[in-house]
Amino acid sequence: MLERALKGSPRYWAWIGFLLVIIGAGALVWINQLTVGLKITGMNRDVSWGFYIAQFTYLVGLAASGVMIVLPYYFHKYKPNKHMVIFGEFMAIAACIMCLLFIIVDIGQPQRMMNMIFHPTPNSILFWDMIVLNGYLFLNLMCGWVCLEHDRMHLPHPKWVKPFIIISIVWAFSIHTVTAFLYQGLPGRHYWLTAILAARFLASAFCSGPAILLLVLKITEKVTTFKMPRRAVATLTKIIAYAMVVNMFFFLLEVFTSFYSNLPGHMHPIVYLFSGAHGHHELVPWMWTFIAFAAISLALLIPPKLRNNQKILPWALVILVIATWIDKGLGLLIGGFNPTPFDTITPYWPTGKELMVSAMIYASGALVVTILFKIATSVKEELGDSQALPCGCSTEDDDCDCGSVAETEEAPAAEAAEATA
Repeated sequence: MLERALKGSPRYWAWIGFLLVIIGAGALVWINQLTVGLKITGMNRDVSWGFYIAQFTYLVGLAASGVMIVLPYYFHKYKPNKHMVIFGEFMAIAACIMCLLFIIVDIGQPQRMMNMIFHPTPNSILFWDMIVLNGYLFLNLMCGWVCLEHDRMHLPHPKWVKPFIIISIVWAFSIHTVTAFLYQGLPGRHYWLTAILAARFLASAFCSGPAILLLVLKITEKVTTFKMPRRAVATLTKIIAYAMVVNMFFFLLEVFTSFYSNLPGHMHPIVYLFSGAHGHHELVPWMWTFIAFAAISLALLIPPKLRNNQKILPWALVILVIATWIDKGLGLLIGGFNPTPFDTITPYWPTGKELMVSAMIYASGALVVTILFKIATSVKEELGDSQALPCGCSTEDDDCDCGSVAETEEAPAAEAAEATA
């Protein structure tokens, strides 16, 4: 099926060329990093994790987002998600690849990652993070490709693949839980030292990840004939809204616990992030932007009339993604390292070269998404699935209940016509 990615419009090839240019420019900067070392980044002795690990943490949530489409379809037989499952799995593949690439550039010399293979340490959380990320990548690649190949040949999905799909659903929760364990097990970092951090990671993943997936699918609708089922979109946006509410609730729990307990170690990072400390206020505007954008996104996603408005929805999703990225990216990393154990502030800000290497990785992920989505949409166009009915079933589904849905949607129009007559 890979040959389908070699056929496209001039606009498609222009986009591919644009991504390759960014990847090439970023690769040159990365070669400079390999030569000079990590001193080209803004990291230092006190802030040993930076923009690379922040993006890795955020993208693990994107990798886990596909489960919000796969789980309802396979566990609850929710048919509207049928034609979107493959896109959730393919998005997870790209996200896992980007996560692994951010780890590679963060460790400095790539050959160091072989130490975890040649000298495994099961008592290390990082070892298990490698296992769950690579395992989740393999599961999605295998299940997604096999299912799409059988769809293309008009064959039922093989029975042996369903157990692996079920495993991948459970695995999706594990990848972000293990990532949270990398943070919350460090006793010297009070901002991370909380039992609820894994739950915060999952709540954030299940709102920001599906939001990014939905935005990419909306772009896919603009450039292809694929159309998302309206019921599936409505359900997914409802999940995003609920997950964002839970995410902000967990954040407020952290604030309450820190200040009600009056423990200096837990209060100081939040004070530094939102009001500054020792004359340093670098992140204050960013964190209040996070609060404002989170509130705006909830105001747009909670009311059903606004949430189901397809003109407002993309803006609400973009605002939500920005809010969660600030909180889970810059805020989480820098707040964990500052103040230092000596009650000092070590400012950190990514350098231009650091951002260029990150752009290379994001462009690589976008390239993977473009190719995989191109293959998936071309197969679905060939099968006629792009003309999905409102309930999410295709026109070939015998047990589809779209008739009742269509009648329900047409009833108001019919009544209005009769009243006019």
